[in-house]
Amino acid sequence: MRRSRSTKILATLGPASSTLDQVQALFTAGADAFRLNFSHGTHEQHAARYQVIRAVEAATTRPIAVVMDLQGPKLRIGKLQDGAVQLERGAPFRLDLAPEPGDQTRVPLPHPEIFAAIGPGTELLLDDGKIRLGVERVGPDHAETVVLSGGRLSDSKGVNVPNAILPLSPLTDKDRRDLQFGLDLGADWIALSFVQRPEDVAEARRLVAGRAAIMAKIEKPAAIEQLEQIIDLADGIMVARGDLGVELPPEDVPGLQKRIVRAARGAGKPVVVATQMLESMIHTPAPTRAEASDVATAVYDGADALMLSAETAAGDYPAETVAIMNRIITKVERDPLYRSYLDAYHAEAEHTAPDAITQAARAVASTMRAAAIVTYTTTGSTALRAARERPDRPILGLITQFGTARRLALLWGLHAVVCEDAHNIAEMVEHACRHALVSGIAEPGSCLVITAGVPFGTPGSTNLLRIAWVR
Repeated sequence: MRRSRSTKILATLGPASSTLDQVQALFTAGADAFRLNFSHGTHEQHAARYQVIRAVEAATTRPIAVVMDLQGPKLRIGKLQDGAVQLERGAPFRLDLAPEPGDQTRVPLPHPEIFAAIGPGTELLLDDGKIRLGVERVGPDHAETVVLSGGRLSDSKGVNVPNAILPLSPLTDKDRRDLQFGLDLGADWIALSFVQRPEDVAEARRLVAGRAAIMAKIEKPAAIEQLEQIIDLADGIMVARGDLGVELPPEDVPGLQKRIVRAARGAGKPVVVATQMLESMIHTPAPTRAEASDVATAVYDGADALMLSAETAAGDYPAETVAIMNRIITKVERDPLYRSYLDAYHAEAEHTAPDAITQAARAVASTMRAAAIVTYTTTGSTALRAARERPDRPILGLITQFGTARRLALLWGLHAVVCEDAHNIAEMVEHACRHALVSGIAEPGSCLVITAGVPFGTPGSTNLLRIAWVR
């Protein structure tokens, strides 16, 4: 089954999408990869969903990526005496380490690391930014604040600190247990929450030890300040617009989304745009026009994949949501303006043989009106280079390792096929022509542009470009 679009769809599994029939329906509707959200559910539930994904993969013979999304640190206030209070603008309000339930004047905040990171003038956001507090005085165990935006505050609401780097690892004890479980399970991607600095990605990479690819979630303003370094260390990027939109003014998020997507594209790293893409479809069978436009914008920007969260995990119309996203993406990619948007930006090539060959392949394929660019790859680097060029021809990735093919299921424009490596040029051409025919990408008489590395089987040695005709 080959998709008729280049942008991929990442669907989250949950209570509404756990059975074999439900996951099969999501795949048939257009899902290319599945996310397991470890903020919810048990290990047993995630293991069962993982097995269902692999059953669908076996039935369809298509490599499917599994993304495990770690919860990360959750900063929350403690309990209130009556379960909730009404905070009025201008009123003083204290946060401290005392365990006693809070009231109209104070609330427990069991996170000393917050007090260590803030100072007078810092703003604290409670309950996804619905309540704003201005810090006036700080001690090692408390903060005296004034209410800037009031409202009803209830137990255990989240706390965001947008203008400070917190001395916290992105990996809690729970995350470390979940990570080990997910790696043993066979997850292809680890989505790392609460990334603030490059060292956070490096810490996760040491723990993962090459067993999966790492996707850094950009959801903290501090991460924007070191975006390029974080992208360099990660294997992929997720634009987590929900949390990013809490800590930043909403008018900043669209521009940042474009900046992050472009930076990831420039580095040749897959980039996923996530959160609230078709959120109204959690309970309604059709999206709003604004949501359709939001999805289209991410496609025009050249994102590798778009993610659905609660829409498919807990919504009333999971398969319908994927189908509509599939339709929007397909329509945009057939728009005559789509290519002009993609071609408005091309990453600067490095002065290496692999980059030179890949750029040449894009130009030759366009000139020859080739049916596809065929890349041979073991580690995925050749396919990543090809996708970075955003060619106007499909990319057929002939991949010698199944794990690599699964990870690349999120990659823009790539149709991944697991096959044996070639031993000589004649065999390389024969494999390319045969798989292009079987995949429906080419027909007899079609032209293919093939890139590979000689000697064959040597990772990262792309140095050969060949034009072939399918017979």
